Amino acid sequence: MSRGFGIQAVFTFLLLVDVLLVYGLIEQKEIYGKYNHQRENDVENSYGKDVVGSFPFLMPLVSPKTPDLYLCTPIKVDPTTTYYIVGYNPNATMNTAHHMLLYGCGEPGTAKSTWNCGEMAQNSEEEQASPCGPHSHSQILYAWARDAPRLGLPPGVGFKVGKDSPTKYLVLQVHYAHVQKFQDGTTDDSGVFIEYTEKPLKKLAGTLLLGTGGSIPAMATEHMETACEISENKVLHPFAYRVHTHGLGKVVSGYRVRSNDRGVQEWTQLGKRDPLTPQMFYNVTNAEPIESGDHVAVRCTMKSNRHRVTEVGPTNEHEMCNFYLMYYVDHGETLDMKYCFSQGAPNYYWSNPDTGLHNIPHIEASTL
Repeated sequence: MSRGFGIQAVFTFLLLVDVLLVYGLIEQKEIYGKYNHQRENDVENSYGKDVVGSFPFLMPLVSPKTPDLYLCTPIKVDPTTTYYIVGYNPNATMNTAHHMLLYGCGEPGTAKSTWNCGEMAQNSEEEQASPCGPHSHSQILYAWARDAPRLGLPPGVGFKVGKDSPTKYLVLQVHYAHVQKFQDGTTDDSGVFIEYTEKPLKKLAGTLLLGTGGSIPAMATEHMETACEISENKVLHPFAYRVHTHGLGKVVSGYRVRSNDRGVQEWTQLGKRDPLTPQMFYNVTNAEPIESGDHVAVRCTMKSNRHRVTEVGPTNEHEMCNFYLMYYVDHGETLDMKYCFSQGAPNYYWSNPDTGLHNIPHIEASTL
């Protein structure tokens, strides 16, 4: 915010939060409790004298009882003000939360204060819904896992939410893989402190999530691959990436694919990471712009020592192949395309004749 805090901070908190007092799927001991105030954190950074506020978006002291539960909670953004999110400071540990996602939504998935929001939820007697409403605007603003630290966006870059944005709600999703610690009624407030400013920013941030479906054969190494063409007339400036798999992931890498003057596709690495290291956002390997006509391609190298097929899915018994690419645009809005998914192995590979990809680099998995 561009003003001081104190009474103004409490007022802003009340405007920003709309916690619906309806009991969800799990016992709620208290709504926000000690966090029902704005944390005073007047940060003078690259924005000069403009104060950056810090808003605590945390699970409302929940006590999950079901293993591998994906739990969501919403807040409504003040519709009279445009905010720009410029950083994220996680309040979580991998001992409690397997991973967290922050969604920007036009409408939340339900009117509840918490709900089961696994995108690929298994059969359950519990009511389920997606993080965002079925016909709502939806984009991922942030992702966290494996004790990743604070993320600050580049100077002058921010995610636009609120009045002049299709993002009217923020929805926090936390994946609770193990729930033994909650059997005695212990509660959790995992979440993230969202750093924001009201100063208008011209460089708007976006996130493109690339991933796959598919399966990994027993006792085998498999490549899970996806790619999409950038068809919108926009110039993307990539600045950070994050990878995510479960236990079988060995290497995840992303590329910009561009045809040169001779029509030969050149593959430029955006990022490569062992997914079992802290799953934070890292600086991209190459920050050259991505333009209309380019492809963005991702490969996850999986190695299975299991004596069974492993399907892509939500639990630790399943696998995932995800690559998050953060970028900004110098003017105008970010991509309408927010997601790029393929069927994955054994149905989709870069080498399929209908992908539009060629000159694929023949690089060993250990160095891909």
